[in-house]
Amino acid sequence: MTIDPSVTADAEQARQSLSTAAARNLATTTKTPPQMQGISSRWLLKVLPWVQVNGGSYRVNRRLSFVVGDGKLTFTNVGDRISVVPQELGELPALRDFDDVEVLGELARRCEQREYAAGEVIAQSGAEADYAVLIAHGKVTRHTSGKYGNEVRLKLLGDGDYFGDNALTEQEPGEWPFTARAETRVIALLLPRTAFAAVLDNSPALAEQVQAYLAQAESPRNRSGEAEIEISSGHEGEPTLPSTFVDYELSPREYELSVAQTVLRVHTRVADLYNQPMNQMEQQLKLTIEALRERQEHELVNNSEFGLLANADLRQRVQTHSGPPTPDDLDELISRRRDTRVLLAHPKAIAAFAKQCTKAGIYPDGTEYLGHRVPAWRDVPLLPCNKIPIGKDHTTSIIAMRTGEDNQGVVGLHQTGIPDEYQPSLSVRFMGINEQAIMSYLVSAYYSAAVLVPDALGILENVEIVTNGNS
Repeated sequence: MTIDPSVTADAEQARQSLSTAAARNLATTTKTPPQMQGISSRWLLKVLPWVQVNGGSYRVNRRLSFVVGDGKLTFTNVGDRISVVPQELGELPALRDFDDVEVLGELARRCEQREYAAGEVIAQSGAEADYAVLIAHGKVTRHTSGKYGNEVRLKLLGDGDYFGDNALTEQEPGEWPFTARAETRVIALLLPRTAFAAVLDNSPALAEQVQAYLAQAESPRNRSGEAEIEISSGHEGEPTLPSTFVDYELSPREYELSVAQTVLRVHTRVADLYNQPMNQMEQQLKLTIEALRERQEHELVNNSEFGLLANADLRQRVQTHSGPPTPDDLDELISRRRDTRVLLAHPKAIAAFAKQCTKAGIYPDGTEYLGHRVPAWRDVPLLPCNKIPIGKDHTTSIIAMRTGEDNQGVVGLHQTGIPDEYQPSLSVRFMGINEQAIMSYLVSAYYSAAVLVPDALGILENVEIVTNGNS
């Protein structure tokens, strides 16, 4: 289509008021402050109670707990041949802290590889327990008979777990108190009792280690593994009352504050001439702080020293029953601790959980939390946290927490009142102006997190977020 120039000229001659195009040259536009797409809800920073750490470190004193060897094992493979890393055998209770690599290597070489199809029995209740089972890959369930003859599921085990290790150190072989069955294809290593005994006979160091373990096993302790406090109750007359004391850990853990820092640079010409209607320095600082807070939450979840995923007790790690997060999975996760205050999950994990609820015909209600309507399960808020990673195998984790010092939960650590404080535990310090007339500001945020007792934090692991090819 061709526009006749004479028509355009006639239209300009007919205009009786200023055009909008011309008026915009003289008008001040209505504008927004700089926007940032990377800002998330940062629920973790909101739900953690923040504790003032004046000395820069936070010591968690606990009652003395006996080491029971509840770690995960690590395996390697060459083709289809699976081997346990010899040093990892030190995670077994009887071998905890045993560091003779030659002996551990001999034990690793005596392990026998076995494969089980889904539904196959690995250990039968009542049969002789004469081997330990180390699970390299797959899921295994433990079952027992209920009061009325029905089968009761006890526990779900996954990669790196083990069972039957007590059979290695008992004087006489006992019986399996449960039935262990493969839920998926399972690759396991079996360490026979006879093989362990052969190595034990030839290693005085191993014999000494086992004797010390058996002596420790006889020490009185409660169901949490803590040194028992002797108490008498229900007595009559004047019996001699037991005497006791509460033993403490001799080397309690200390958490030091971590730091996230960056240097913000602003040219003096920008700060001098372009501060209307918005202060350039304030806007630059605002976005920088947002980025620092995002990094802070990421570290609180993923840091190898104090992050929640790395610091969850291995006894508080739960495997999904089938893959996707189901109501049964979250029930087991919540039931592992008293007073679960909050659940944190990746948004895709929350969507996968909602899909499983719909599939089961369950429609959970939300709840009010900190002024927001949020998803919930069993009245526990289920909050999104996109800092929880998703693996290449499309699996992630769901975090359950009890929070607060008074509740022996999870707490955030910071220090307020620091020099040049701009926000609590965040400082903005002027560093000077260089030869290019650029101003520099050091922006620092100090933080950490502490788990006061092991059951304050739990993790639902291997949560699949892709089902039937649909995310």
